[in-house]
Amino acid sequence: MRTHVTTVLLAAIAMPLVAASIQTTKPEEVGLSSERLQRIHQTVQRHIDEHDITGAVTLVARKGRIVHLEAHGAMDSESKKPMVKNGLFWIASMSKPITGVAILMLMEEGKVRLNDPVSKFIPEFKGMKVAVMQERPAGAPASPGTPPIFYTIPAIREITIQDLLTHVSGLASGGAASGAELAKVARKPGEKLADYIPRLGTTPLDFQPGSRWSYSPGAGFDTLGRIVEIISDQTFDQFLRQRIFEPLGMAEAFFHPLADQLPRVVTTNHRADGELRRVDTQSRLANTTYFSGAGGLMTDAEDYLQFGQMLLDGGQLNGKRLLSPKTVELMSSVFAPDTLPGRARGRGFGLSVQVVSDPVAAGYRVSAGSFGWDGAFGTHFWVDPKEKVVGVLMVQTDNPNRQLDRDFENAVMQAIVE
Repeated sequence: MRTHVTTVLLAAIAMPLVAASIQTTKPEEVGLSSERLQRIHQTVQRHIDEHDITGAVTLVARKGRIVHLEAHGAMDSESKKPMVKNGLFWIASMSKPITGVAILMLMEEGKVRLNDPVSKFIPEFKGMKVAVMQERPAGAPASPGTPPIFYTIPAIREITIQDLLTHVSGLASGGAASGAELAKVARKPGEKLADYIPRLGTTPLDFQPGSRWSYSPGAGFDTLGRIVEIISDQTFDQFLRQRIFEPLGMAEAFFHPLADQLPRVVTTNHRADGELRRVDTQSRLANTTYFSGAGGLMTDAEDYLQFGQMLLDGGQLNGKRLLSPKTVELMSSVFAPDTLPGRARGRGFGLSVQVVSDPVAAGYRVSAGSFGWDGAFGTHFWVDPKEKVVGVLMVQTDNPNRQLDRDFENAVMQAIVE
């Protein structure tokens, strides 16, 4: 029996995922103008000509149908190899909403609560301290590399799952003190989430939990990924594959590409002084042990659409339900309002996604209630429940010109004519 079960499990792992299944239709069938949608290419080309990016893939769906999928420019800054529609992009922090959905799935199963302290799952997070910065004595100017001066006080309460999902925990949120302490517990080659995450509990928080919003680029959502592992008794990549990617048909979503996928991996570039230079990413591609819930995933535009469309459709896609409609509504509700220190006007934050609460105040060309997130290398997506739109922008340039996000949104929204 044991041999039979093992054979079945291995066969299941080897089975290919069902291909992305959202169908294409003429824009006019769902209330968009084909002519006006051409402005998306004009918009992207303008940014290519200005050396903001080398290329991009753009995708728009409305009412559950793809109306635009286009490759622009080059996928490599040196060879000028033309971009392909199924180019594979490191989506960086666009991994976070996927991690958020994983946590919310476990919440629906009653295995985790939003108000659970992190220490319930990772004891090292019990009794964390908050760093309080001190000024240097007169006549003792800081030089580069000089460690910050600070003392610690007890946190007024423990950080919770909700705090991590909404970036109000203070865990590795950009403060000088936590940055210096993080360097002392830095992740080593070959380590896993189980090795590294407990050490984060020894670092000081940047502020009292819940007192402000400040982005936790890596630590917060990597910690959530580890919690998924503990609850599910699976590695994080296994959980995402079996519980999210397979049901949604996301065959091109993974942490590390296979050899036959490498030719479609889009080159990463660094933008500075009006020039784009190729960035060496071999060390990241070679890492096969650390599954970052904060920013480790790669995928293509059409696969990420499956995820966005699932959210737009209230937690299900093609008969596969991941979340209930009420949970998606909760996810896209404002937990950190724009009145909280650290948030910008018109832009609240929900459970792993930004929520546009006031488009006019935010300066965004989307409907109120739209939600989504970005990646550090220029990727961007949003879900507009009012207009039934999902937009996906795939770019691979660090130090991205985020104005492209706004320009892309504008090009999409101006094409809606019904």
